[in-house]
Amino acid sequence: MKVKYFLFSLLFQIILFAGNKTEQGSYYTGRYPNLFKELLGKTQSEVESKVDSSFNQLFFGNDNTQRVYYPVGSDMGYIEDINNQDVRTEGMSYGMMISVQLNKKEIFDRIWKWAKTYMQFQSGQHKDFFSWHCKTNGTKIDSASASDGEQWFVMSLFFASSRWGNGEGIYNYKNEAQSILDAMLSKTESSNEGDVVTNMFNKSNRLVVFVPNGVADKFTDPSYILPHFYELWARWADKNNKFWCDAASEGRKFLRKAANSNTGLTPDYANFDGTPVNPWGNGNNDFKFDAWRVAMNTAMDYEWFDKDQWEIVECNRIIDFFSNQGIGNYGNQYTLQGKRLSDDRSTGLVAMNAVAAIASTNGNRIDFVNALWNSPIPSGKYRYYDGMLYMLGMLQVSGNFRIYKLPDNLESNCSND
Repeated sequence: MKVKYFLFSLLFQIILFAGNKTEQGSYYTGRYPNLFKELLGKTQSEVESKVDSSFNQLFFGNDNTQRVYYPVGSDMGYIEDINNQDVRTEGMSYGMMISVQLNKKEIFDRIWKWAKTYMQFQSGQHKDFFSWHCKTNGTKIDSASASDGEQWFVMSLFFASSRWGNGEGIYNYKNEAQSILDAMLSKTESSNEGDVVTNMFNKSNRLVVFVPNGVADKFTDPSYILPHFYELWARWADKNNKFWCDAASEGRKFLRKAANSNTGLTPDYANFDGTPVNPWGNGNNDFKFDAWRVAMNTAMDYEWFDKDQWEIVECNRIIDFFSNQGIGNYGNQYTLQGKRLSDDRSTGLVAMNAVAAIASTNGNRIDFVNALWNSPIPSGKYRYYDGMLYMLGMLQVSGNFRIYKLPDNLESNCSND
C-alpha cells in the first residue's frame, strides 16, 4: 500500500510539474529578470541611467562618430549601417523594437514611415516584402528580402499596437503586421529560379528561409529562427495560427540540431536539417557575425515561454565555451568545433553572450553580465551592428525587453506543441 501511495504521489507531482511548466515564462508571470541588479548589485537608478545613456548616444550622439539614427524631414528617419553606408531592414526593425520597448513613439513612427515609404514593395510579386537594403536617399539597392527584417518588423508592430493603440493608415500597426504575415505565406512555395519570389517560411518544415526566392530559399540562417516571436503570432494573428504554433515548435527542434553539442556554437547558415551549409564558398558555415544572435534568441525564448529545458543546456555551453576562451579576450569568429578564426573583439558578441546568461545556470554567467556592463557604447566606423546588438542586449539583460500583449485569438495558445 505504501509503495502504491508513493508511486501515485510521485506521478501526481510529475503531472503537476508538467502542467505548470508552460506557465513559468515571462509571458505568464510578467516577471523579467534584471541581471544587472540581481547579479551585479546595481541599483535601479544606475540601470536606468545606463540604458538611457546608451540609447541617447546611439540615437542622438555625434553625427560622425556615435549615432546610427538620423531623422529625415519632419516625420521620417533611418538607421544607417555606417561601414557600408546603407540602410538595412535588420537595423530598421531593430530600431523599431528598441523604440517600442523604451516608449519612444515618435522615433518608432519615423523609422516605420521611412521603411514603408522606401523599403517596402507596394505591388508586384514582392508586394508587402521589403528590399533588404537601400541607399540613405531611399533608393532600393536590391529587390531581395532578408527574412529577419520582416520578422522583427512584425513583432515590433504588434507591440506598438498593444502599447500605443492603432492609428490611421500606416499607423494601424496591427493591420500592417498582419499584411506582412499574410505575405510571408502567400507567395510561391518554392522555385529554382532566382527572380521568383517565394514564401518566407517553408510550409513543409515550418522554418524561415534565408531569402524568399528560388536561389536562397533552400536553406536558412539559424539566427533568423525566433520561436518566441512565433508563439505570439500564433496568439495574435488573424489567420494561420496553427502554422505559427508549429513554427515555434519546429524552430526549437532545429536549433537543437544546428548547435554543436560541445561548444554550443551554430553556423551562419544551415540546411533545414541543421547541418551547416556554405552557399557561397566563403567560410560561412562557421560561427560568424550572424550566428552571434542565436544566443539571444535562445535565451529570450526561454525567458518568455520556458518550454524547452535544452535552452538552459545550450546557454550553459555557450557561457562555458567563451569562458574557457578567456572572458576578456575571446575572438569573434570560430569553427563550430571551437577553433578560433579571428582575434578581433566585438561588443555585439559580448552583448549576445550576456543575454545567454538569462537562461544559463552557470555561476560564471556573472562574468558575462559584468563584461556587458563595462563595455563602452560602440562608436566609430563599425558602430552599427555592434551598437544595435549592444542596445538590444542592454534591454534584455536589464529586464526591459518585454511582451506587450494583444488579445489572444487562439484558445490552445500553443500549449500542446
